[in-house]
Amino acid sequence: MLLDVQLDARPDLAADRARELTATGVAGLFTFEGPHDVFLPLAAAAGAVETDLMTNVAIAMPRSPMHLAHTAYDLQLMSGGRFRLGLGSQIRPHIENRYGATWSPPAARMREIVSAVKAILTSWQDGTRLDFRGEFTRHTLMPPTFIPGPNPYGVPPVLLGALGPLMTRAAAEVADGLLVMPFHSHRHFRERTLPALDDGLERAGRTRDGFAILPQAILAMGRTDEEMARAEAGVRGLLAFYGSTPAYRPVLEVEGWGEVQPELNRLSKVGDYGAMFELVTDEMLETLAVRGTPEQCAAEIHRRFGDVAERVCGYFPGYDAAPEQVRDLAAALS
Repeated sequence: MLLDVQLDARPDLAADRARELTATGVAGLFTFEGPHDVFLPLAAAAGAVETDLMTNVAIAMPRSPMHLAHTAYDLQLMSGGRFRLGLGSQIRPHIENRYGATWSPPAARMREIVSAVKAILTSWQDGTRLDFRGEFTRHTLMPPTFIPGPNPYGVPPVLLGALGPLMTRAAAEVADGLLVMPFHSHRHFRERTLPALDDGLERAGRTRDGFAILPQAILAMGRTDEEMARAEAGVRGLLAFYGSTPAYRPVLEVEGWGEVQPELNRLSKVGDYGAMFELVTDEMLETLAVRGTPEQCAAEIHRRFGDVAERVCGYFPGYDAAPEQVRDLAAALS
């Protein structure tokens, strides 16, 4: 199994950080839509390293499918065909109040955005007339001046991040792959995600063959007690943050912890982060994250995903995993 890790650097430092990370033997780097632009660090890294590159994820609703298609085309060009466009929806408060964009039913909107981006890229690649007419967006004008022509490295894959059944089915129907959101459990993945995925594939007349499933794992990794304590503190913080969001309650409900979500949400609104972290028990940490030495983490990742996935995205939230341990994890996964 191949390992992707987060390119956690601002754009002006991204090339050097990309070199450091790829030296550990990871197969790919991904960026997160956080304090910096999600695309620019990948542009900086494209000429510095030869690993796969991916957005994980670019928030799609505030962006035009045309903008997404142009950026994906250019990053595919700059990386020599090693780029994957990972898209996600975000929740309503962020779309309306952080991005200042218009909210609409997310699964239907994301299905259309993915389809539109692929239609634009295909039009450029094949020289066919662009004629995409959807409920939320329309793309019917493409004068020769704005056509980049066929990409010598082909059309980049478009992946969709999903948690619930509606978005998972949308990914299965129109995307090239599914990014399994990092806040999940083995039980939720098996009982909720995979059935929704297979349902969407069947509706679209597709199979898992050729469809990428990219699980994401939150890792608490270390070799010493001090390293594990630091890693677990970072993981608890991320789990508390995710758990406070109503959209993630179904994951907790599957495990019998649904009542924790409203309390986490309440505490987040008053800024009592210490109390939030205390609500994340050791059992939750073991269930919702992957914990242990690099070899133990690799074994657990294989147990959870080895029969359905060929690569995994690893997160080290709130702490820096030692480079030699990232190297050991990549080696143990392969």
